[in-house]
Amino acid sequence: MPTLKIGDADLYYEEYGQGHPLLLLAPGGLLSHIELWRTTRDGRPRDWPDPIAAFALDYRVIAIDQRNAGRSHAPVRAGDGWHTYVQDHLGLLDALGIDRFHVLGSCIGASFALKLCEQAPSRVTAAVLQQPIGLTEQNADSRAETFEEWAAGVQQRNASVTADDIAGFRRNLFDRDFVYSVTRDAVQRNPVPLLVLAGNDLLHPAEVADEIVALSPHARKVAHWKGTDNRATYINEIREFLETAQSAPAPHAAATEIT
Repeated sequence: MPTLKIGDADLYYEEYGQGHPLLLLAPGGLLSHIELWRTTRDGRPRDWPDPIAAFALDYRVIAIDQRNAGRSHAPVRAGDGWHTYVQDHLGLLDALGIDRFHVLGSCIGASFALKLCEQAPSRVTAAVLQQPIGLTEQNADSRAETFEEWAAGVQQRNASVTADDIAGFRRNLFDRDFVYSVTRDAVQRNPVPLLVLAGNDLLHPAEVADEIVALSPHARKVAHWKGTDNRATYINEIREFLETAQSAPAPHAAATEIT
């Protein structure tokens, strides 16, 4: 599978199937890469179906390794942040000739997906937010572990990345509340249909999923979707939601939309 030069990043991606495009943004924090759809970072099978296998029969599925994760590489600058990832995602889709698309993001991928909805609402036909992350009183100190693991790997591979670069990047990503990437006001204004598969643990709090649904004018929650008994629920809920959203008219572009 190919790697494309998108701006300053070399992005690895995989493409499967045909039909309306579906962008997959994997879990795993900043270590987000394609294999983490299938297994945890310590190699255990996920307790949900592989969405690549589940949806490639109906959609043109594009799965990617995020910059500086998996097989993708890019510089790290103190001014980088959520907007940098949006530029990667839209740049890759542009290079593939894709205008409008669905997006399915898990964990940090849900925050990436919400940023896409904010910055390019006329292009996102529907967004599935699978166990979205978010800041609560209980998990305020828990994001550091995966960030430090990611940062150590980046600096080991690229000696030009400085401590100031890492510190600035971290501030831009996580020195904020809610879902980190967008504000509550942005979710209230969001015209894109959302399907929220609620999380149920420290880093994927159910209360964050509930707040997204309460704020958004076009959101629906699925509470029970994990585990062997819910595999069909996971696939069917997502498929029905995407099929319905795909036939809806495009939302009006917001003033912040990237062109």
